[in-house]
Amino acid sequence: MTPRPDPTPAPVPGEDRSRLLSATHHDPHGVLGAHPAPGGTAIRAWRPYAQKVTVTTPAGARHDLHDDGDGFFSALLPSEQAPSGYRLEITYGDTIQSVPDAYSLLPALGELDMHLIGEGRHEQLWTALGARPMEHQGIQGTRFTVWAPNARGVRVIGGFNYWDGAAHSMRSLGSSGIWELFVPDIGEGELYKYEITRPDGSTTRRADPLATRTETPPANSSVVHASHHTWHDADWLTARGARAVHESPFSVYEIHLPSWRPGLTYRQLAEQLPAYLDDLGFTHVELMPVAEHPFGGSWGYQVTGFYAPTARLGTPDDFKYLVDALHQAGIGVLMDWVPAHFPRDDWALAEFDGKNLYEHEDPLRSAHPDWGTLEFDYGRKEVRNFLVANALYWCEEFHIDGLRVDAVASMLYLDYSREQGQWTPNQYGGRENLDAVEFLQEMNATLYRRVPGVVTIAEESTAWDGVTRATHHVGPGGFGGLGFGLKWNMGWMHDSLDYVGHEPVHRKYHHHEMTFSMVYAYSENYVLPISHDEVVHGKRSLVSKMPGDWWQQRATHRAYLGFMWAHPGKQLLFMGQEFAQGAEWSEAHGPDWWLLDPAYGAAADHRGVRDLVRDLNVVYRDEPALWERDTDPAGFSWVAGDAVEDNVFAFLRHAADGTPLLSVSNFSPVVRHEYRLGVPDDVPAWHEVLNTDTGRYGGGDVTTAEPVKPDAVGSHGRPASVRLTLPPLATVWLRPA
Repeated sequence: MTPRPDPTPAPVPGEDRSRLLSATHHDPHGVLGAHPAPGGTAIRAWRPYAQKVTVTTPAGARHDLHDDGDGFFSALLPSEQAPSGYRLEITYGDTIQSVPDAYSLLPALGELDMHLIGEGRHEQLWTALGARPMEHQGIQGTRFTVWAPNARGVRVIGGFNYWDGAAHSMRSLGSSGIWELFVPDIGEGELYKYEITRPDGSTTRRADPLATRTETPPANSSVVHASHHTWHDADWLTARGARAVHESPFSVYEIHLPSWRPGLTYRQLAEQLPAYLDDLGFTHVELMPVAEHPFGGSWGYQVTGFYAPTARLGTPDDFKYLVDALHQAGIGVLMDWVPAHFPRDDWALAEFDGKNLYEHEDPLRSAHPDWGTLEFDYGRKEVRNFLVANALYWCEEFHIDGLRVDAVASMLYLDYSREQGQWTPNQYGGRENLDAVEFLQEMNATLYRRVPGVVTIAEESTAWDGVTRATHHVGPGGFGGLGFGLKWNMGWMHDSLDYVGHEPVHRKYHHHEMTFSMVYAYSENYVLPISHDEVVHGKRSLVSKMPGDWWQQRATHRAYLGFMWAHPGKQLLFMGQEFAQGAEWSEAHGPDWWLLDPAYGAAADHRGVRDLVRDLNVVYRDEPALWERDTDPAGFSWVAGDAVEDNVFAFLRHAADGTPLLSVSNFSPVVRHEYRLGVPDDVPAWHEVLNTDTGRYGGGDVTTAEPVKPDAVGSHGRPASVRLTLPPLATVWLRPA
């Protein structure tokens, strides 16, 4: 056999070699792969630990490469062009791999993607950055792309290269700050990270900011993922935008998925949660943050994987399966979204490429004073694009119906939780974070433009003007509206809970706390929230906030829910409160479902409250007066808002066609007989449709079975009146018979 001649080496030039070895080369494709050279074509490969590298061509030709040391191999082939479609046959001991040469390929990221990213306007950023399995130049593999403008070099590391990135150095695409590498023969399920050389020459290993799947915490690698879910909710998506949210029934059950029934996966939840919500009549479920987070005790509010559903409960397709099941059951899906801050984990976003990148460069603007986290730099177009696209991602890819945006107030104010000297005024000398205002306006406007029927909800605890005003409408403060669809009414929540927390004998001194909400009820489109924040950290559960013995606590709990469901605004109730759980919520074990077990002696007490919540939702949905004009002052009128000594609140709700519903709440522990209330004179009789004192709810059963006819006796400024028996610590609803 004639021995094969030694190859003619065409080594990597010295400076390029040094930069590759030090992981600081911005263009490895410029020296590795196949390139024209004097006398032919130079082919160079960098494969540390390889004993031998051979080029093989589709025609069957084989060319050994010269071992240049340090894992570099090269040869000068006697041809003017690189052999099309060649592969590298790499020998590691007894193992031989044959792979296409990644460095012979053109960039896999298109010019339009690059342009949109450069403008900060790539509305589907997740299709351009991150890990994307695909076919490129006829080769199957995964394209890796990451934004790291301050990096001196970036490598892809993972299980496929034994976490040594020397063979997978990425190239920098011009001045965009984006690094790219298409890795052949790498597909779904592969673990990976980016190894980044920082400006000071040190290296850091980072999870992918655009990863769509992650390892299960505490492991934190990113996972190459492609979705294969087939949706079955087309009818739901078509119908959801038919009517404006603020003119529709909107009753929300807030849930922490990992602890609702601990141990259930997304797919197991899909078998139980839709049926539970449908039975109780809620129109929507609000999921506490689903995006990946390292510390379960943060309940999801310290996010590291903004584009990945938490792996604790399954895969992204498993989560889609859950959303799909909820939609098929007629349940809308809202999700808490956290663009206000992110944690400092050294494998995530903090100083991602060695400098402040996602966080503001000014330390006074970057460090969140309350939570030990970092705040986003909303003025940087790439960061704003990252967040706006993230909002779209959840709604477009996962069919989420709405985003409840967490901690909006902390974003809007430069002096939020900061003392004098700890913050810098804006360019006009004010305390408003103008960058955050523009970001929220862009996010809302983009989301409503692209996703029909979606709703955004602000958790905003101040009196910022125009939270739910359109972005193009300028208010008295000179700002356009933020563009949210709804806003949590934190004032109503605090005031009303303070009122019911007092002993009945003292409530007359706090009467205004239950009526003040109507002074500003139409300044925004409101949600009335009894959320997780109100039943943790020593605040006690809802029923435990109520004074008195167990009967009085439950009665006040029921009366409060009846008042809440009748009050203008949408409703939100946190899990466990629908059956009067007495203990605070704990993410470790979730609701105390055993309270509903018939074997438990007091189970009937808790089942009764749950039956009430079911009936509240049923009647609520059937009565347009309770939701059709939530944002219209003509939809509400006081009957008795000043019955201070009686602890009574009575008001009328009006549907768009004028049909009224009368709600009367008695927050005293005494029955009030023949209680006269003014009513319209065009209703011949009133029929009780809901009474929170009904016996099967656990009440005393002081109810009115027969229709109540009004008297031609004026009262409360109205020409007619009815005389009612008001049960103790109860709310009663009546409608025209």
